[in-house]
Amino acid sequence: MTMRTRTLGTTGPRVSALGLGCMGMSALYGDADRAESVATIHAALEAGVTLLDTGDFYAMGHNEMLIGEALRTAPAALREQALTSVKFGALRDPEGNWTGYDGRPAAVKNFAAYSLQRLGVDHIDVYRIARLDPDVPIEETVGAIAELIEKGYVRHVGLSEVGAETIRRAAATAPIADLQIEYSLISRGIEREILPATRELGIGVTAYGVLSRGLISGHFTRDRQLAAGDFRAHSPRFQGDNLQHNLDLVEALRKIAEQKGVTVAQTAIAWVLSRGEDIVPLVGARTRERLGESLGALDVTLDAADLAAIEQAVPADAAAGDRYPTVQMAHLDSER
Repeated sequence: MTMRTRTLGTTGPRVSALGLGCMGMSALYGDADRAESVATIHAALEAGVTLLDTGDFYAMGHNEMLIGEALRTAPAALREQALTSVKFGALRDPEGNWTGYDGRPAAVKNFAAYSLQRLGVDHIDVYRIARLDPDVPIEETVGAIAELIEKGYVRHVGLSEVGAETIRRAAATAPIADLQIEYSLISRGIEREILPATRELGIGVTAYGVLSRGLISGHFTRDRQLAAGDFRAHSPRFQGDNLQHNLDLVEALRKIAEQKGVTVAQTAIAWVLSRGEDIVPLVGARTRERLGESLGALDVTLDAADLAAIEQAVPADAAAGDRYPTVQMAHLDSER
């Protein structure tokens, strides 16, 4: 496996062709092993992965501190190649409930100060509000990040889960390196308006959810019991008839993967990689085993016949159920 690189848009940094999404090491997918998490981050860096993605609200700072620990204990050469992508703005209470988003300029700078401390770094490479704050114009939020860039605390402005109109307004305020948004075989909504807008403006895409939270990994089973704190226990795509339908899609994909001698997960990741050099998939591996499987996607080549077969097996809009519960869908500017 040779790690290739891609550029986050026309103004962003050069990064590895796959990034590591670290959220699941701290929150939303049940218990995780801290030592294994740190070892997985180290293994990713050793394999040539440079982009580490987190959010300051993932387990209320736990994920940033975990990455900070991994960076402190990594060899200096690996630590220096690591690039941090941080989301901010989500508000939570002591019980872990989500209470809104804050994109005010003063809040942006406050969030950044805490993230720098928890990560143990002197700058954040890509900084972005996790969801649009409906009460604060995106120009004000992006403007505050631009001020942090002027002072050396941030290198690039990013966006997350916003629609084409918001992307254009943000890009008119400051150079935007990257949009982070869900994109997978069964989450293809960005192809209609959002992806054309980012390509027109020279903005890269980091795609999260490329395995749809494990749903299309080939490892999720119909009888799997989810912990109470697992996000998927409340996700529409993992419920009842929706789950049955979606796993039938996975079985159709499995037939194609087996013919190529690769795994379902590798096929799904390779499909996202095939969508363009401006797209960097984030893999949410929580263990070295799953990381190794994901990295294997870099060696998978999908030709025109493969892509046509995948399209037939899993057509656009084939998934059953929304990608988030109704309340959370209401906060997605990208869905409007």
